[in-house]
Amino acid sequence: MPHNDFAIMTTIHWVAVIFYAFAAIGNTWGMIFQKKHAERIAFYLLTAGLIVHGGGILYWWDVVGHGPYLSRNEILSAMAWGTIVSFLVFSRNFPAIRPASILVFPSAILMIALGLFFSPAIKTLPPSYRGIWLVLHVVFYIVSLATIVIALALSLGYVLKKRTRYKWLAQLPDSAIIDMSAYRFVGFGFVFWLIAMLAGSLWAYDSWGRFWGWDPTETWSLISLGLFGLYLHLRHFFGLMGEKAAVLFILCFIVSLISLFFIPLLESSIHSVYFR
Repeated sequence: MPHNDFAIMTTIHWVAVIFYAFAAIGNTWGMIFQKKHAERIAFYLLTAGLIVHGGGILYWWDVVGHGPYLSRNEILSAMAWGTIVSFLVFSRNFPAIRPASILVFPSAILMIALGLFFSPAIKTLPPSYRGIWLVLHVVFYIVSLATIVIALALSLGYVLKKRTRYKWLAQLPDSAIIDMSAYRFVGFGFVFWLIAMLAGSLWAYDSWGRFWGWDPTETWSLISLGLFGLYLHLRHFFGLMGEKAAVLFILCFIVSLISLFFIPLLESSIHSVYFR
């Protein structure tokens, strides 16, 4: 693999980061100081960043011969792109979540930046490991991550609005709307996470001849799913809402981050080979 390919891919991603960074700054400025013009410019910059970023993903796809779902660099890049796209799609149908962009945009920048610090490398899978279930497994986790990041932003917004007196927080929707929107997006995340796990089980059966093996990554993914389910159960059947629900979800989100980004790095995990 010529070194030039690495340089091109890295450059494209850094250009995307620059677009995203200016978009995040403009969007935050517009939100806090009620500058609608700044918000519009921010979304134009975001769109430009998405195009550049998407081009970088496609370029690397062509170079390595597979989708962005093996190395840490590829997965973090795909998750960042998927998070922003999902947010834009959801925000068109749920305008109340637009303020969540203050957290969503920087989260995407952080994922790309972290990915760039991992040296890109060609990752190949044995033919028996390839298949649509692997692709679906990763895609649904990406969508799930996007929805729970939105839910996190809404939960943090609820807590800040209740606990602080910053004037710009008055621009946020009514607390009841924020609370219900967070609840709905946790529900989205739960469903996508469950489907991702099911797709992963089918992939595991094709690859290793078993649906479940209590691998650390599998176990922590199940724990995360259980915590999301607990949150939804407490809300639906026991009336948990407001600040207590927001704090509970923030804790659930922390566990899900451990599941997605830290547990796969353990040597004892079968998944670790795909994250080195």
